[in-house]
Amino acid sequence: MPIFLLIRVLAAVLLLQSDPNEDILKHAIGLQQTGDTDGAIDAYRRYLAARPNSPLALSNLGAAYSRSGRYLDAIPQYKLALKLQPNPAVEMNLGLAYYKSGQTALAAATFERVHKAVPDQLQPTLLLADCWLAMGRNRNVTELLAPLADQRQDDLAIAYLFGTALVRDNQIARGQTIIDRILRNGDSAESRLLLGTAKLSAGEFPEALADLSKAVELNPKLPDVYTYYGQALVRTGDAAGATEAFRKALEANPNDYASNLQLAVLLKDEQKYDEARACLQRALVVRPGELRARYHLATIRLQEGSAEDARAELEAIVKEEPAFTEAHVALATIYYRLKRKPDGDRERAIVQKLNAAAQLKQQQGLNIK
Repeated sequence: MPIFLLIRVLAAVLLLQSDPNEDILKHAIGLQQTGDTDGAIDAYRRYLAARPNSPLALSNLGAAYSRSGRYLDAIPQYKLALKLQPNPAVEMNLGLAYYKSGQTALAAATFERVHKAVPDQLQPTLLLADCWLAMGRNRNVTELLAPLADQRQDDLAIAYLFGTALVRDNQIARGQTIIDRILRNGDSAESRLLLGTAKLSAGEFPEALADLSKAVELNPKLPDVYTYYGQALVRTGDAAGATEAFRKALEANPNDYASNLQLAVLLKDEQKYDEARACLQRALVVRPGELRARYHLATIRLQEGSAEDARAELEAIVKEEPAFTEAHVALATIYYRLKRKPDGDRERAIVQKLNAAAQLKQQQGLNIK
């Protein structure tokens, strides 16, 4: 048989012999496209057992896990896929998995990388802004969104995020221009929430409560609406109403930092320490190392009789933030309880000095006005 004819025959034989592993991959993709997520997951796992270094199969498996709400299973698949082959779309999916599983700091870092890779795409920019808002990085949000707010003045999603960041950063006058832009579209829960937030920052608590109550009435599902409504209720002396509001906020978003923190404070006052501790631990997942959450955890330890554990944590806190007056007060209490009077006296002197400085600053502010 001529050599060229032999080669053609062998090639035809090879074409007829399909790779069974590739058939599994095609089957998995087909199942995923038709909505059989569980079947797709099983097929992708079988394929990856034979071909563990396939970025396509890994990222698709991650997407299937995410579709099933199994975000913690999706994350390692996306990370392996990205290690093998960088891809902004896969990194975006990784960010969404972090975001939806409440790992806000990791989500923000991931969205920031995607934003740098594809700065013209709106979704990663808005999700990054949302994460930074949750982390209290309001100034970062205003810097990120300022150009977009000018370019897309009719985009209410951008206006709302930008205005919220401005108000939370105490840039009230600048924030008011964004509020006015939103108000031009009529009364809305978003505009009422922004107005209420601005009034909270200005210390106008009854007025803030009126706006936030209206925001709840207009759209009880608006993100953060119950968080700020609860804060207004606290400021106007309704602890029971605030507790209910924070619980509703956490039903919608269990990883809401502010609601976890403030509900924990209310629960601690009621000596419901286990539930308060759980709230504070969730708060620290969103904002790792946050001093105020750590402070309240330390005071719970103190109330439960673990003075030494509380002392160690409070000493670390005042080392990181020497002007944290409440932590110095709690630390003085512990030192006196531990019969360490010189240390207690030192902390008391620090508290007096901090209080005097705060009073002077307040008085100077009043004189300026």
